[in-house]
Amino acid sequence: MNSEGFRKLSYNCSDQASAELMANLLRNLPKDLPYVATHVWPAQAAIHAGFTKVINAIPDNWPMALHLAQGATHTIQTRSSWLGYKALRGMDKTRTLKPMPAGEIVYTGHYIDHELVSNLEADTALRVERVQSGKAKRYLLTVGGVGAQQALFASIIQALLPDIRAGKAVLFINVGDHRNVWESLKKAAPELASAQFFLNDYPKARAFAEAAMTGEAKGIVGFCHEDIFAAVCITNLLMRASDVLVTKPSELAFYPIPKLFIQHVGGHEIWGAIHSAEVGDGTYEVAPGRETTDTLRLLQTEPELLSVSRKVRT
Repeated sequence: MNSEGFRKLSYNCSDQASAELMANLLRNLPKDLPYVATHVWPAQAAIHAGFTKVINAIPDNWPMALHLAQGATHTIQTRSSWLGYKALRGMDKTRTLKPMPAGEIVYTGHYIDHELVSNLEADTALRVERVQSGKAKRYLLTVGGVGAQQALFASIIQALLPDIRAGKAVLFINVGDHRNVWESLKKAAPELASAQFFLNDYPKARAFAEAAMTGEAKGIVGFCHEDIFAAVCITNLLMRASDVLVTKPSELAFYPIPKLFIQHVGGHEIWGAIHSAEVGDGTYEVAPGRETTDTLRLLQTEPELLSVSRKVRT
């Protein structure tokens, strides 16, 4: 459904009609107000309300009609998806579609939060120093919005436990707003029961993450916030303090941190890993089981994988 169902133009048509229900929320605002939508539905609603400067920020790297808001300027994160959107590739396989009008799709680069961009050079220097000095590698394991892949998370934790016990690895686990996932993981990995755990305490969690950016960290540390905004913000802060992000290739595929990509959940995510692997800041998408644990072992034992650059000999 995520890769082919949402790709269909017919799916987009029903969405554009439904979005008219949200237009009244915007009718009393100035129509020439610059308007940036981070989901297609508010972009469609703004078009229905008569807005003239609508930016529709498309998150995925797989062209889907789901993300179209006719009349808006569509911004994309990668050059590889530009032609797919321009040609409306595969969005109606029964006929040839007219291309998107000139200027309605624009490549902008990655959408990254300010705190990561403004501190990127300093954070990278600290990351490189930790790798080169042989300090414990820090892994950030994030749980996505639907809380899926618990068995895979448990296997990753088990694979890292020997190095965590030896002081050679540190594991941050952010389960987002899924307290049940943390409880489930504790059954698979009893060591989590004695781990430091921040539950609905954003000020203390933030203080920990900020201290870890330049200070020490050890063991396993868990995070859970029912407030989804706090849950997302903690991931942003922990990325700055981590050496490797372990994630499915979702929107986090575009963030500037070395990444280990585990199996996708939605089919539309696949091309996020492909793009990151081509850029060189992430692995290819690894299969569950042995390939995941083998890649973890490589990241743990081969400093070259996390080096600043991979020089070409001439």
